[in-house]
Amino acid sequence: MSIEATAPAALSINSERLWGSLMDLAAIGAYEDAATGLTGINRQSLTDEDGEGRRLVIGWMKDAELEVTVDEMGNIFGRREGTEPDASPVMAGSHIDTVATAGAFDGCLGVLGALEVIRSLNDAGLQTRRPIVIAAWTEEEGVRFGTDMLGSAVATGRLSLDYAYNLADEAGLRFGDELERIGFKGDRPVLLEAPHAYVEAHIEQGPVLQQRGLAVGVVTGVQAISWQKVILHGRAAHAGTTPTELRVDAGLAAAQIIVQVRLMVNSGRYGQLRATVGHVRTSPGLPSVVPDLAEITVDLRNPDDALMAKAEADLAAFLAKLADSQPGLRVEAKRMAKTNAVPFSEEIQAVVETTAQDLGYETIRLMSGAGHDAQEMAAITPTAMIFIRGQYDGISHNPREYSTPEDCAAGIEVLGKTLLKLAH
Repeated sequence: MSIEATAPAALSINSERLWGSLMDLAAIGAYEDAATGLTGINRQSLTDEDGEGRRLVIGWMKDAELEVTVDEMGNIFGRREGTEPDASPVMAGSHIDTVATAGAFDGCLGVLGALEVIRSLNDAGLQTRRPIVIAAWTEEEGVRFGTDMLGSAVATGRLSLDYAYNLADEAGLRFGDELERIGFKGDRPVLLEAPHAYVEAHIEQGPVLQQRGLAVGVVTGVQAISWQKVILHGRAAHAGTTPTELRVDAGLAAAQIIVQVRLMVNSGRYGQLRATVGHVRTSPGLPSVVPDLAEITVDLRNPDDALMAKAEADLAAFLAKLADSQPGLRVEAKRMAKTNAVPFSEEIQAVVETTAQDLGYETIRLMSGAGHDAQEMAAITPTAMIFIRGQYDGISHNPREYSTPEDCAAGIEVLGKTLLKLAH
């Protein structure tokens, strides 16, 4: 597809209004974080807090005279009509759901930044030929129902609606039931008609832009991501009376996996592999009892699909051997999520880069280490992302997550003028 891009009309982002919206949304789900002494945000998908945040954002969309629709997955769309309503729209967005220990910017900046672009277009009386649509996707984080980018993955056809509805959280609550409970099971058909282009602004969630002294970056794509849950079934025993050679220790097996994935990373055999065990649980969880069960998650990431496949195969082989290391140990691995590496549109990357340079922002091109809704949209339309610098080495999924008002405004200024070029 050829992407036409023309010089945008004058557009001025109201940075104070953008910052105020970010802080107002951040108040929903706010909590005092004991570990950092800061205010964090816990607004996980389809919770009461998520419903409250959704209603706030929809109210702002309607105030900006957008036509708001909600699809069968709870994805929210705000449409600003163009002078050619039948032209395929340009879309921008992200998500407002959070992890349990979040800051104010992850995902939210992409949604509220796009909203600020619309508000600024209204302020300036500017009209575009193509419609512009803001998307707020459901369950991007995947922390509650175990599958990240869920709303956009169903909207673009990678996952089915039935699959999503039947996912359950740790309390056994079904996604479909919770979606209906908070009032966001919409009637718009979930399968999305391909827009003309999709652009997502997002905090980097990494240290590169800060180290380079740059406010914005151009994202080349997203690396492959693999999530697995590994459940280890052992045998409970008294910690003092059971000889070591007679134990079937699920906790020991979990520790061996944690060490193994780090050894795989350090080996260099898998390119730029990253591996994380972010969840560990043992049962019965008592100091004097050998655990009869351990549950861990393994998060693998790699920009190279072939090397990712090799890492997954070698991990599977290790798990098979692990079951033989302790007679009676049973190892169960369940796939939680898997996405391949996704390159973004060279044409739209060039539009973003040129726009940033015209505004006086030096940029670099970099690959995203985190998953984003943009990688799902790239399957159906030319797609790109704009990264915005984070402070404190770009820490994210933590109350210390922070981007300055100036950097937020810079990134959204680039987003706004990119959208104007694409929608002209």
